[in-house]
Amino acid sequence: MANKLNDSITDIPGLLVGHAQDEEALTGCTVVLCEKGAIGGVDQRGGAPGTRETDAMHPMHLVNEVHAIVLSGGSAFGLDSATGVVDYLEERGVGFDVRVARVPIVPAAILFDLGVGSSEVRPDAQMGYQACLNASAERPVEGNVGAGTGATVGKIIGPAGAMKSGIGTASIEIGSGVLVGAIAAVNAFGDVVDPETGQIIAGARVVQKGPEKIGRGPYFADTMWVMQSLVGRSILGFMSNPPENTVIGLVATNARFDKEQINKVAQMAQDGLARTVRPAHTMLDGDTIFALATGEVKADVNIVGAFAAEAFSQAILRAVRAAQPAAGLPCASEVEQ
Repeated sequence: MANKLNDSITDIPGLLVGHAQDEEALTGCTVVLCEKGAIGGVDQRGGAPGTRETDAMHPMHLVNEVHAIVLSGGSAFGLDSATGVVDYLEERGVGFDVRVARVPIVPAAILFDLGVGSSEVRPDAQMGYQACLNASAERPVEGNVGAGTGATVGKIIGPAGAMKSGIGTASIEIGSGVLVGAIAAVNAFGDVVDPETGQIIAGARVVQKGPEKIGRGPYFADTMWVMQSLVGRSILGFMSNPPENTVIGLVATNARFDKEQINKVAQMAQDGLARTVRPAHTMLDGDTIFALATGEVKADVNIVGAFAAEAFSQAILRAVRAAQPAAGLPCASEVEQ
């Protein structure tokens, strides 16, 4: 594996990351600023997404460059945080030139965290603006911050069996000056698995309901095992609540790619999600990965895409390992020895 720098998405020159959160309400947002613009792409695979301006990132659409990406809690309400980012960029003259104004292009994706903390407090324009003020090229704080403040994983048996998650970042130098970075807010329905060991490191926990134990045990229920059980099939069959899960994130590179190529990188990065989240891309998840190319060095899209998947996988693992207990939920660091 290639050498690391500071092991974060801010290793990509020109990218700044800022968090803002309400620690009592357990929600927040994260912004990745690229004020000089970057070619953007996106791949959305979960069945329950909440997004803004993703269509503009697909090939055959007019706009090529984006100026920021927003990852937010708050479900659909949290998309309002992107408005604050737009305001911040407009004040600085950053945006797509339409002659009468410069329109900042700020795609966003949200995760559902209304079930922890306060459901009445959501990331808004003010919080998005504050995240911009907090943005820097330093290594971002991980865990219970920004979009990861209210993130949880392993929810097939309900909140009683879930675990706290968060937001994480990673980067890889793949040779010839080519860099790939990732940041991920992990709020998955399923379990997070270490691909090197195959072991669950965070996810649904065994729950005792009366005389019946739900889960494979002794500690982790194993979402895949529960899903194929009679109890699991009954749970899924009677799930009437709105989807409460998703992994959202961004991969970025300093490579020189066009819009079609960077969309391919976003697509390949989903492999990293599938390696570490089991199951992934369900109808109960809104899994969405953005991709940015800053255009500094020549690179092969296949190589960058392959390592984007690796970087995203590492960011997911860091997100759960950096999480701290909250809302009565344990975290991976309390389980891993």
